[in-house]
Amino acid sequence: MSFNTFGRLFRFTSWGESHGPAIGCTVDGVPPRIALSEADIQVFLDERRPGQSKYTTQRREPDAVKILSGVFEGQTTGTPIQLMIENVDQRSKDYGDIAQSYRPGHADFTYDAKYGIRDYRGGGRSSARETAARVAAGAVARKILGDDVKIRAGMVQMGPHGINRDNLDWNEVRNNPLFCPDTAAARTWATELEKIRKAGSSVGAVIEVVADGVPAGWGAPVYGKLDADLATALMSINAAKGVEIGEGMGAAALTGEENADQMRPGAGGKPEFLSNKAGGILGGISTGQQIVARFSVKPTSSILTPRQSINSDGEAVDVVTKGRHDPCVGIRAVPIAEAMMAIVLADHMMLHRAQCG
Repeated sequence: MSFNTFGRLFRFTSWGESHGPAIGCTVDGVPPRIALSEADIQVFLDERRPGQSKYTTQRREPDAVKILSGVFEGQTTGTPIQLMIENVDQRSKDYGDIAQSYRPGHADFTYDAKYGIRDYRGGGRSSARETAARVAAGAVARKILGDDVKIRAGMVQMGPHGINRDNLDWNEVRNNPLFCPDTAAARTWATELEKIRKAGSSVGAVIEVVADGVPAGWGAPVYGKLDADLATALMSINAAKGVEIGEGMGAAALTGEENADQMRPGAGGKPEFLSNKAGGILGGISTGQQIVARFSVKPTSSILTPRQSINSDGEAVDVVTKGRHDPCVGIRAVPIAEAMMAIVLADHMMLHRAQCG
């Protein structure tokens, strides 16, 4: 099993490597007669695209998507949608020095241990370049969800520094290069990140992603839980090391009285929740509240400081990773998080309708 496919009814298979001729995905299970164009997808790819600020890798990729199948006269046909994004700015020579050496913190050793061969050019399949395909698939998922479901994400922590929740404004995320919902924090972080970038180092981050407009009832008990699938989706993002839903790890410090989301009668016979510690999901099924998830992203492992490692012959080496890399990969993880949330929700929307009408 190669495990390059994600989803059940709405599913996509990504393909390609960092320094290959192209990357892309095949999106299957999309209902017919949904309006879809390359422009609908491109707007989200442009947000993830590298080289947009000095705080991301300076690899210059237009990330122009091409729809090769599954769309006719501006509408989906119900058949597989093939999406392709050409790679145009590869610099494979930057990676010649690590062709036989394993970069600490990267998947070099584990890929070699599993397959006995690895594409050392930018990490090959393990590169975050693959996530452009996820963003493209996520754009298709948003078309299925429609305008009633709104998905937003932002960087809420950089290194040890978190945002001030009193300043949280999702409308500010696209107004600063750090995709931060707190403009004051973004200004402070930018100064710190500039020092880190110039030093050739990196820093980690925490990304929060929320979805509004999800009705109660999506998800399934036990093995089809909405939060379990969401955790899997977010954990599959490159460099992700931890995921939490709602209060997450913080729930362990609460009492039962503090953690229970109390309810009162609301409008239209629906409950009014007095809090949202559960992150909009109970028993694996959506409550109708805002769905809230966070995940941590480790510091980019490609840094200029020499790190101890070994080569493919088992000999001790010191590794310095050259090339163009993100000083904080969490920045470009924001549109990826939105895409994975959209993919999970579209899949569960279709699963819910298939069972419950």
